[in-house]
Amino acid sequence: MARLPAKSKSPATPECARAILRLRQNMHLDQAAFGEVLHCSAMTVSRWERGVQEPPSHAYVELGNMAGDPACWFFWGRAGLRNEDLMRVVPQMRRRLERTAMPDFEIVTAGSGGKKRLRSKVQLVAIPLLKVVAASHGEKGDGTSVLHQAPFESMIAAPKDWCPNPTSTSCLRVKGNSMMPLIQDGYVVAVDSSQSERSKLNGKIVIAWHRDMGLTVSRLQRYGRTDTLQPENREYESITLDSKHKWTILAKVLWWIGKAP
Repeated sequence: MARLPAKSKSPATPECARAILRLRQNMHLDQAAFGEVLHCSAMTVSRWERGVQEPPSHAYVELGNMAGDPACWFFWGRAGLRNEDLMRVVPQMRRRLERTAMPDFEIVTAGSGGKKRLRSKVQLVAIPLLKVVAASHGEKGDGTSVLHQAPFESMIAAPKDWCPNPTSTSCLRVKGNSMMPLIQDGYVVAVDSSQSERSKLNGKIVIAWHRDMGLTVSRLQRYGRTDTLQPENREYESITLDSKHKWTILAKVLWWIGKAP
């Protein structure tokens, strides 16, 4: 008697797809709400969870920030996170990293002295350092107007309380001297693109975008109905934001880092 042909086995669902589905279910979100947090559609989330398509690197970073410790390390690893990418590391993460046994990761403790008792657990988020430059006054910045879609070169790990909205936080470099002595040429600024409403940013340092000038870092100052971009260095002129000069506020600057002289 002839044998019936064996049924072909369907390919197993990739581990990354199962991890994304598990994260969404743990957050009690449907695919539409989950996609909204990640700046994508419900259909895209569905393709990720079925293993039909893999998320891009920036989405893996955001997934890790949403997941928290210890699941974050799986997602950050898929984004290409390596030990040399981490510019800021909190030493208290050592024990949890050892438990998750993340490969290619090393904690270096600077200035270690007497042991201190930890009052609470420290949470980190990974922030993409974008291949994007914001110019100060008198310079021309990159032309991109959608920060979360920009490619990134590495990642910076920072305490979670430094980033109130992790999935909307990214880092970019600054060029120019109009924000000196506060922010110098070559500094890296962390920005939150969920905070872009002008009425709530008076007196705050922001990232603004203009079609011809690209990205600019400056301080938003409001005078009645007139909004201006004010440099810290008074040798540079202010920019008035009116109907003739169409600028868009993209993000609030949260903090910045730079090398010591």
